[in-house]
Amino acid sequence: MLLHGFDKSGHSHRAELMLRLLDLPFDFHQVDLAGGEQRSEAFLTLNPFATVPVIEDDGFVLADSCAILVYLATKYDPDGSWLPRDAEGAARVQRWLSVAQGPVFNGPCRARLVTVFGADFDHALARATAEKLFATLDSVLADKTFLVNERPTIADVALYSYIAHAPEGGVALDPHRHIVAWLKRIEGLPGFKPMPATKAGLLAA
Repeated sequence: MLLHGFDKSGHSHRAELMLRLLDLPFDFHQVDLAGGEQRSEAFLTLNPFATVPVIEDDGFVLADSCAILVYLATKYDPDGSWLPRDAEGAARVQRWLSVAQGPVFNGPCRARLVTVFGADFDHALARATAEKLFATLDSVLADKTFLVNERPTIADVALYSYIAHAPEGGVALDPHRHIVAWLKRIEGLPGFKPMPATKAGLLAA
């Protein structure tokens, strides 16, 4: 398995974290985003949308972090614990994948893109979106161990990276104790490895 990614991308970290949680061997290719490697002819052959991550698995090529989570859980977790096989369980997971691609992307992800990479987004709007998301999520997690079941699923993996690094985008986690406890439970899973931290936002020196 080959993972094309960028070590400070939350999207890439989702895929890398899932590989580690499933204890799957893989090689990591650091894509030079600053140098424009994602727009090279070779990379566009893998993903015409020019984004990371992309995996190559025995000739099968797949882009998009959430699609990769679904693929890995479906192919390499026969027990179906990471992606439930029943209709209700699968639908509950999909609900959170949509949150990952919507409020998480528009909130903590965009806020961090501004402070860490200088992206041209409305930072105040991204922070407000993140705060609204965190208020809702903290309430949801008040009586839950993980988002869907008592065991983690790819829903937790999809939301983890950008939420854990929200302070880099200027969004505090401390007021949301249920989210903080949930993050710690994920970080305690066998195989967990964090995304590298950046001194930005609330973490700036």
